[in-house]
Order: sequence, then structure tokens, then C-alpha cells
Amino acid sequence: MFTIKDISKMIDHSLLHPTMTDKDLIEGCQIAKEYDVAAVCIKPYFVKEAAEILKGSGVKVCSVIGFPHGNGTIQAKVFETRLACKDGATEIDMVVNAGKVLGDDWRYVKKEINAINKECVKHGAILKVIFENDFLTKDKYKIKLCKICSIIGVAFIKTSTGYGYVKQPNGDYNYKGATESDLILMRKHTDPNVQIKAAGGVRTLDGLLKVRELGCTRLGATATITIIEDAKARLGLKSNEAQKKEDVSGY
Repeated sequence: MFTIKDISKMIDHSLLHPTMTDKDLIEGCQIAKEYDVAAVCIKPYFVKEAAEILKGSGVKVCSVIGFPHGNGTIQAKVFETRLACKDGATEIDMVVNAGKVLGDDWRYVKKEINAINKECVKHGAILKVIFENDFLTKDKYKIKLCKICSIIGVAFIKTSTGYGYVKQPNGDYNYKGATESDLILMRKHTDPNVQIKAAGGVRTLDGLLKVRELGCTRLGATATITIIEDAKARLGLKSNEAQKKEDVSGY
């Protein structure tokens, strides 16, 4: 069984699509506040505004670093992290350099993750390291990243950005995102103190419950309203819309 708080506090409400306007971001922050989610994942330029909107709400502000392809220099990523934290972010989702991972340049990968984690700790923030599993063609890369993140002691490891498109056999570009097999592998090879965030392709309450069962404590989602309203329906609770109407009629 679950409570609404169990569900809402698993969700990082994602506000990262390139076409989202300031109006969209403001509305997204309001949704995050209304549904009392764990955090909003917001575009870096909007961190300061999001922190102001969410002040006192219990919803954390998360910024993304090196998003979505992770190809910036270590120095640039550290600077992005510092700026985001100063603007009010208390959580950082950073994309690893996939080319360095696939090239087995583990010294570089470890140096990068360690540098950004140290910057987060300096500002009282936590780090989530995005693997972008669709780019990692063999499990050995994911396992090595799990071990490095465990040694460094990051707060979370994360499956995907939701934008890791890979060319499919039919020529289309798509992504798998958070697969069951990857989540099982990541949980198996990561220190128990490091949490796991599933992201990419999970858009239903059943999907959230499944990744929760596999050991995930966070879910990156755009379908926040659908998931939480479904949870309320299953528990026989009133929807947010119904509650608002009742509150108005009660005056």
C-alpha cells in the first residue's frame, strides 16, 4: 500500500523541454507546489525564479548540469554547479561525459564526478549523476559508473535525461529510458547508501510503483498530475480539482 505523500515525494517534476517558455516554467512550478512533489528539475537560467516561487513550500529546486549531452569541460560543469547553487538549487542532476565513459577514460570520469560532487557539498546541495544508459552499449560501462559513484559517495545515480535519443533500426530516433533490467543492475552494483532515480519513459502510477519496487526512491516525470491523480483515485480520495470546487462552494 502507499500514501499520496509516498507517491508525491518520489517525483522530481521535470521542466526541461527546450521549447518550454517562462510561462510554462512558472505554471510547472505551481503544479509542483500544488502536488507537493520532491523537487522541480528546472532549466538553469530559471533556477533563481523557481527558488522564489517555491520558497517555503517544501519542494526543492534541482538544476541540470551539462544537460543533456554532458560534453562540457569539467571546469564549465563545476562553474554551472556553483552558479546554480548560488541561485537557489539544492539538488544537481549532472550528465556524465558519455564519450569518456565509452572510451574507458575512467580517470577523467572519476575526476569530473568528484569535482562536481565536491562543489555540491560545498553549497549544501546533493548530486545525482545521470548515466544516459541508452548511450552505454554494454553493461560493463554502467557497472563501472555505479562503482565510481559509490566510491565518491554521490547522493543518487540516475538512468537517463529523457533526451538520449539513439538511432533505431528503422532510422527513427528514440530512447528506452529507465528499463527494468538497468534498474536491477544499478541497484545490484551500487552502494546501498547511494539512491537511484529512474527517468525516461515512466508516465503512469503503475510505472512509478514498479520502479519503487526495484529500489528507486525518485522518479523524473512530466506526467506528475496523471500519476498523483491516479493514486488519489485508487485510494478513494478526491482529485485536486474536486477539492478546489468543494473549497470554493464551502464559502
